[in-house]
Amino acid sequence: MMDASKELKVLLVDFLKQENAVSHHTWEFQTSNPVFRRGQVFHLRLVLNQPLQSYHELKLEFSTGPNPSIAKHTLVVLDPRTPSDHHNWQATLQNESGKEVTVAVTSTPNAILGKYQLHVKTGKHILKSEENILYLLCNPWCKEDTVFMPDEDERKEYILNDTGCHYVGAARSIKYKPWNFGQFEKNVLDCCISLLTESSLKPTDRRDPVLVCRAMSAMMSFEKGQGVLVGNWTGNYQDGTAPYKWTGSAPILQQYYSTKQAVRFGQCWVFAGILTTVLRALGIPARSVTAFDSAHDTEKNLTVDTYVNENGEKITNMSRDSVWNFHVWTDAWMKRPDLPKGYDGWQAVDATPQERSQGVFCCGPSPLTAIRKGDIFIVYDTRFVFSEVNGDRLIWLVKMVNGQEELHVISMETTSIGKNISTKAVGQDRRRDITYEYKYPEGSPEERQVMDHAFLLLSSEREHRRPVKENFLHMSVQSDDALLGNPINFTVILKRKTAALQNVNISGSFELQLYTGKKVAKLCDLNKTSQIQGQVSEVTLTLDSKTYINSLAILDDEPVIRGFIIAEIVESKEIMASEVFVSFQYPEFSVELPNTGRVGQLLVCNCIFRNTLAIPLTDVKFSLESLGISSLQTSEHGTVQPGETIQSQIKCIPIKTGPKKFIIKLSSKQVKEINAQKIVLITK
Repeated sequence: MMDASKELKVLLVDFLKQENAVSHHTWEFQTSNPVFRRGQVFHLRLVLNQPLQSYHELKLEFSTGPNPSIAKHTLVVLDPRTPSDHHNWQATLQNESGKEVTVAVTSTPNAILGKYQLHVKTGKHILKSEENILYLLCNPWCKEDTVFMPDEDERKEYILNDTGCHYVGAARSIKYKPWNFGQFEKNVLDCCISLLTESSLKPTDRRDPVLVCRAMSAMMSFEKGQGVLVGNWTGNYQDGTAPYKWTGSAPILQQYYSTKQAVRFGQCWVFAGILTTVLRALGIPARSVTAFDSAHDTEKNLTVDTYVNENGEKITNMSRDSVWNFHVWTDAWMKRPDLPKGYDGWQAVDATPQERSQGVFCCGPSPLTAIRKGDIFIVYDTRFVFSEVNGDRLIWLVKMVNGQEELHVISMETTSIGKNISTKAVGQDRRRDITYEYKYPEGSPEERQVMDHAFLLLSSEREHRRPVKENFLHMSVQSDDALLGNPINFTVILKRKTAALQNVNISGSFELQLYTGKKVAKLCDLNKTSQIQGQVSEVTLTLDSKTYINSLAILDDEPVIRGFIIAEIVESKEIMASEVFVSFQYPEFSVELPNTGRVGQLLVCNCIFRNTLAIPLTDVKFSLESLGISSLQTSEHGTVQPGETIQSQIKCIPIKTGPKKFIIKLSSKQVKEINAQKIVLITK
């Protein structure tokens, strides 16, 4: 019988800081648990009660999930003195020095993601400690991992960059919205690991980035008591935070992690922001993507149908499809071993709850290659994403004739959906247009072939063709973005086959709406009869500021004015229609911030703003936010009259070193946000 004093015991386990942890940036995560990437070697220091002998038993047990077992790959048992099969985890003795032993451990490139508990077994003795927990992430630096990304600059952007932006506004007026992804911030990774556990994924499914993306898409929105963020598009946010006020993911994920209560409120760019953060934290390369004039095809027939009456007013109970001025989602980078060859690379993943997919509010991952080729039945949700960027748009006029409704297609637009698809450029604060990654150029033979291919897969004939016109060739409406408080001019451009003198009736219906196309308030109808001559002629309608200025107070969102214009040639009764959207331009403000700062020392930001608008701004507030300071800083200024200039001083104390992006915002009751930003180098 062995002397109990000779029984081997492990007194302490340390996870040693790794050189490759620096190169893979796992040391940046602000969490108490060690973080490693799969396929990456890490080292353990074991402190024993006596030197290790050949007859001693020493085994490492890594477990994840409930009821771990070797058969389910949720329990890994390693003997560092016995070579493992090369398909399994590896453990080898690196160094023995008296009572201390160093062990090198390498997980497989397809290991389960998430939280692991380490137990060290020596004979009958097992060292169990809640401190011996590690997090395992995907590894874009590892060629055998399905998220491998070969370009180092792209890895820096899509995995390591903790600041960035979304693009919002309208196709003709794209606006830059700064966003702090903050994947390395305190409790953010802990929240992401917790979301993996809370999701419907089986532990073995957490090996597959495809299924992880899909599950995380579902976990971003609140449903049935589960999920991070509550969506709200009503314009009323009294019991939460208005979506436009968020400037980063970390506060949302931190609040959810600490309270386990869904955060209120989000819209598409907020959902995309937190999903991009979660995927980057888990090691899956991700980017925020915006499509302008993005369709929501509820009938899944690849067309977007809008029904209007003779005044140009949308008939809401018939118009179930919608076109959003912009829609933001996330692209994730990975191989697709679950699909035929050719669908690797970027995959569209959407966290905004729009339509159910397999019974759950989630969308994707859908390969961009499949979207571009019109392969609409490739999983997951490719048909829905295809329609968002590539649908044909039909405008129907509903006329009452002898007491009966008659429907006429008055416009068929094949190039109006999915414009200026945008993401942040790699390593630069500028917009990169990636429309070509989603679709062939509008009007090209390839683009029409793709639409025909998609309709063929849908087993659906195109029932409608472009209306044949005797005189009309084309109609469009142009409007420059207006300064808030000024009148808005809409120029109707008519192209005809004939140059003869004719009379034309122009009817315009104008409403205030959200970027999703939801009507908030009817503004007015404008009508005008003009004589036109020549093959190209212009007619101008003017919307007075009094028609919209009071309606803005009821909307706690960025306003959009929609104009729907119908033109009818009196002599031939031919009708054409077109739609136009106007967003407002705001004056900029200047920011004075030093180029450098020091941790623990006061940093002062001076803001100067002149109200060049024709209206007073009320409840004016400046705010400053950065991942380099502890909390949001604000300064309030009340009312600023037209022509008045104000100065604001915001003080903060940096808490982190490195180049840090400072986001400064001005907001008011009338102007929801104006942004400025600056990079400041913070040193010790």
